Formats: sequence, structure tokens, C-alpha cells
Amino acid sequence: MDDDRRDPDHSDDLEGVLDAVGPRLRALRRQRRITLAELAATTGISESTLSRLEGGRRRANLELLLPLARAYGVPLDDLVGAPPTGDPRVHLKPLHRHGMTFIPLSRRPGGMQAFKMLIPGRGTPAEATPQTHEGFEWLYVLNGRLRLVLGDQDLVLPPGEAAEFDTALPHFLGSADGRAVELLILFGRQGERAHIRARTT
Repeated sequence: MDDDRRDPDHSDDLEGVLDAVGPRLRALRRQRRITLAELAATTGISESTLSRLEGGRRRANLELLLPLARAYGVPLDDLVGAPPTGDPRVHLKPLHRHGMTFIPLSRRPGGMQAFKMLIPGRGTPAEATPQTHEGFEWLYVLNGRLRLVLGDQDLVLPPGEAAEFDTALPHFLGSADGRAVELLILFGRQGERAHIRARTT
């Protein structure tokens, strides 16, 4: 992506969103009249971690927010309170497919599309079910260990690893160890490719 297209205030906006998570979680818990001990028993997250998260002394991440969203019965976006991206009149809503969540980060009809992809923790890794479709995909692992089945290759990508591939090749994305995974994805129609190539092993 071109650097000159980035919003210079984007990083500040992201910090503001993350800083607001703790107070939002505390307000929601008090509204539901749930104690830290009760919430810890429901989510499996320790009371001390929950207290630090609500007080802003622990940064929110997917492994903390997903069980909290389930416990409260609310969408992940309600906990994060993510602001609209791009045109403020258009709020890009998360997409839920095959048990995974795709959060759109761009809106360019017919062009390269950017998503943040969330694979929830399941306890045990899901069975690989490779699929094919037209296009080209570039991905970068933010958190967790991604299992990438690509044709006859079965790869595990830790945080910081990237891969790109033609989606006409049978492929599968899942958790390598049953725990949550966060990644960034750039997807383009056939012929559109990212400009950076990184090894996948």
C-alpha cells in the first residue's frame, strides 16, 4: 500500500481506541452487575488480568476480548468501539464466514481489499478444508500461530511471518494449536498482487 495514502492520524486514532477498551469493559461489567470473580470464573481469565485490563494497565488483545465478548453476549466491535474507517459516513461492518471474522480495513470497489482476520480459539485445531477461488492473497500473522495448507504444503506461520499465493490453489487458513489467531490480509482479483514477497517457511 502507498505510504502517501495513509492517514497521519491513524496511529493516534488506534491508540485512542485501545485506551478506551478498559473503561468500556468496566462500565459493561458494572452495568451487568457482575463481579470480577464471577467474570473470571466465566471466561477463565484471572481476576488480576481483568482488573489490569479494565484499569488500562493491560493492553487488550484477541485472546482476552473474544471470551469477554462471549461472556457478555455482544459483538467484538462493541467491546472495541472501533471507529468507522475511510469515509465517516460509511461504517464497514465485520463479516462472519466459516466461523471466522473479517474486519474490512478498506473500501475500494474492484481494487485491492484489506482485512483484519480473526480466527477464534477452539481448544483443538479445526480440520483442514481447502478451498479455491479466483484471486491473489497476501497475509501477515499478527498474533497466534497460523496453519496454512497450500496445495500439498502444510505450513505453520508464527507472528511476523508472511505469505502470498494464488487462491486458485487449494488453500486453508486455521489455528495451528487451537488458540486464537490474528492476521492481516490483502486480497486482489486475478492479476493484482502485493509488491512484497516473503518466504513462508
